[in-house]
Amino acid sequence: MTTERIDRASVGLRSERGPILLAVMLSVGLVAIDATILATAVPSVVDDLGGFTQFPWLFSIYLLAQAVSVPIYGKLADLRGRKPIMLVGVGLFLLGSVLCGFAWSMPALIAFRLIQGLGAGAIQPIGMTIVGDIYTVAERAKVQGYLASVWGISSFVGPTLGGVFSDFISWRWIFFVNIPLGIAAAWALVRRFHENVVPRTSHRIDYAGAVLLAVGGSMLLLGLLEGGGVMWSWDSTSSIAILAGAVALLTAFVVVERRAAEPVLPLWVLSRRVLNSANSAALLIGVLMIGLSTYVPLFAQSVLGTSALVAGFALAAMTLGWPIAASVAGRIYLRLGFRTTMLFGACIVVVGSGLLLTVQPGSSVLHLAAACFVIGLGLGFSASPSVVAAQSSVEWQTRGVVTGANMFARSVGSAIGVAAFGAVANGVVAARLGDDHADLETLPGEVLAPAIHDVYYGAAGAAVLLVVAVLFMPNRIPEQPNRV
Repeated sequence: MTTERIDRASVGLRSERGPILLAVMLSVGLVAIDATILATAVPSVVDDLGGFTQFPWLFSIYLLAQAVSVPIYGKLADLRGRKPIMLVGVGLFLLGSVLCGFAWSMPALIAFRLIQGLGAGAIQPIGMTIVGDIYTVAERAKVQGYLASVWGISSFVGPTLGGVFSDFISWRWIFFVNIPLGIAAAWALVRRFHENVVPRTSHRIDYAGAVLLAVGGSMLLLGLLEGGGVMWSWDSTSSIAILAGAVALLTAFVVVERRAAEPVLPLWVLSRRVLNSANSAALLIGVLMIGLSTYVPLFAQSVLGTSALVAGFALAAMTLGWPIAASVAGRIYLRLGFRTTMLFGACIVVVGSGLLLTVQPGSSVLHLAAACFVIGLGLGFSASPSVVAAQSSVEWQTRGVVTGANMFARSVGSAIGVAAFGAVANGVVAARLGDDHADLETLPGEVLAPAIHDVYYGAAGAAVLLVVAVLFMPNRIPEQPNRV
């Protein structure tokens, strides 16, 4: 077998796992805070740099770069080891942050966000892979709760810092704040994390597969993110050309991967029951998360009449429920099994989605927050066990690929969610006002309410599909050894 190995025992002896976990949490915190901190600063950025019509690309380009690079980083981590790829990711993220902080125009800021996205594409999946390497399945039951708590804390810290920097200092500090966190994470990884990666043979990098996946995946996500009237309509020449090109390139990617000696994304990832279930669940979780993060704050502000800060806290209830459930989920799947735990979580998501459908224009924001909290609980019970199950089903030399595929599936789910929910909301608005209507953010509450309510029906449908996806997960999965 052409591979490289890491000895978990040597990691435990030569470095303390606590500092390594802290470094991973700091690194993941960079990505988690960045997911929310920029949104509150957009008005200040536009006032300073201009380019109002271009600012959505600040988010799209970041998501594109992150999503398409994840599988590639996962493969490189299996070939070269986790530490160097993680350090590359942190380095790129910090470089992009510094450049964003000094950006002189909106196009420059968009370009530098691309660099940030390339760094983020390594940080989250490789961080999860490191945790899978140094902790057993039983230990990961508790550690997954720690990692989930990073996102919960960031959901409060990000918007707050973004508002403070924008109102009282400068929006540029939302990027500069990453520097001390990133340096601390890199220092801890360099000092504490030691891998015994022993090359057994020379490797043949699958450059053709990497390029086809990156370009084809970018075109697919671009078509989904910007279609349906965001940048162009679904039946426009641009949309058809981009999506057709994506299909052609991804088809070529499959052909290349069948023949590659060491494919960047081995096709066996698509043929294993546990991985198909885990990745399907990740895709649907991505759909649900984007639906909530996009439309819950909009409903709170435009329909319920709350402030932006209160709307953000309503959404934060979801990320509060997630780490609570994730910290408990480990104890459950160790006793009852993966499928049972994930099914329990998926059913809670269905209940939360049903509760969300009961939110009306006259409801309180607490009603909305309660629905988000319940959904967050369900996602915590579903998402964390699915990642652990996927990692536990493979050995070290393919764990990076498996983790990367799971993160990629969630990103694709987010893109699909943007396209599907946007089409639903725009369709309702067009039926009421005609095709020549304003953006969703500028519409009155009486028009937005039914549009967003139909989006919530779509989220409920995704929750039901999540139940179906987790039914295919085996209940017990023998943990694969870290030594061949």
